[in-house]
Formats: sequence, structure tokens, C-alpha cells
Amino acid sequence: MKTGLDNLLIAYEDNHLIVINKCPGDIVQGDKTGDTPLVDIVKAYIKIKYHKPGNVFLGVVHRIDRPTSGLVMFARTSKALTRLNKALKDKDISKTYWAIVKQKPEPEAGTLIHYLKKNPKKNKTTVYEQPVKDAKKAILHYKTLASSERYHLLEVDLETGRPHQIRAQLSKIGCPIKGDLKYGYPRSNKNAGISLHARKIELIHPVKKEPLTILADPPEDDIWKHFS
Repeated sequence: MKTGLDNLLIAYEDNHLIVINKCPGDIVQGDKTGDTPLVDIVKAYIKIKYHKPGNVFLGVVHRIDRPTSGLVMFARTSKALTRLNKALKDKDISKTYWAIVKQKPEPEAGTLIHYLKKNPKKNKTTVYEQPVKDAKKAILHYKTLASSERYHLLEVDLETGRPHQIRAQLSKIGCPIKGDLKYGYPRSNKNAGISLHARKIELIHPVKKEPLTILADPPEDDIWKHFS
């Protein structure tokens, strides 16, 4: 799925940072597919809107997986990027996700602690109950927000930010995310995405030093509408 300027969803914007509500299937940075990445689209948007000559600075603060939707933050200045990178490293930026699963977790709320090991060739993370060589500790907190006849909406707060962490850990407890074939869900979603959405980011603004909470609505499809 390719995204252009016409359907760029801006969740927050000022002179220092810009936060995009990413569509499922959009890629944040370029890869071997050659598809136009979100960072280039946002650069083009800034160049046009602010009539900027030459190259536009835009720093990628963090990424979310291609099939995931929701908030992605970019820095518009090098000062903001340095400060946001430090805040991320110091765990001063909190990220909350929504996930739709078919199997209700037991208990309905809790904390998951696992050890994750990424296989770069397969682009897949393996989950271990105990420490193993080269695996990194992963912690998340979840709670069940709502249920329908067939699906359940979970809210997930990350304590660590490991590759594919939410997808892999929920799959490990028998709750793969809807549409996530890689981690055990039996069917794909129509939009080739998965029902995982980066819902909220909370941080202290890197320049204004004020608390900032940014929210993003889930994609416009029937299952999200049911829970929204």
C-alpha cells in the first residue's frame, strides 16, 4: 500500500516535531522493497507547506512495524531529535497500543515478561520464558478494554521496546493479533495490515518542556469501528 500527501494523517505538528497517524502497510523508512517510505512523504509535505528550499531535515525518532497502524514521531530539528532520542533511551516517552485478538487473555489484565531473540533473516522474533544467549528481556502490561462475540480489544503499555514485542508476546500466551499470519493468526486482514494500533504517546515536549499527550484514531474499518 502506498501513501501520498493527499492521505497523510497528521496527529500533531509544530516547529520542532511532527507526529503521523500511519496507515497499515506504510513503511516508515526505506527498505529493499523500494516502496516510498513515510519519512520521504513527510519531508515532501514540509517542503511544500513551508516553502523550504533545498533538503528538509527530518529525524526518525522511532518506528512501528509495516502492518501496524498509528503514531510515528519525527523530529523537525536536530536539537529536538537529540532530546527525543535521549528521552526514548531514558524511558521518558510512554507508548500505548490497542490490539484486537480472538482469544481472550487469562487473566484479563496482567504483565508479560519474556526474553526475545530476533532472527534478521526471517524477520521474526522468538519468545523464551527464561533467559537465553543473545535474547533481550521484554516487559509489557495489558488489560482487556472490551469484548464482542468474536473478538477482544486489549490496551498494551510497553515497558521495553523490542522488535515485534507486542505481536510475539501476545502470540506466546495464545492471543495472536488479528491478521498477524507471522505470529500465528490463521487469516490475513483485507488491508494486509494487522489489528495493532499505536494509540497514544505521552512525553515532555523536547523544547517547550510541557507535558504532551498525542492520540490517534484507529483505521476506518468495521472491526475498529465496533470497538471505537
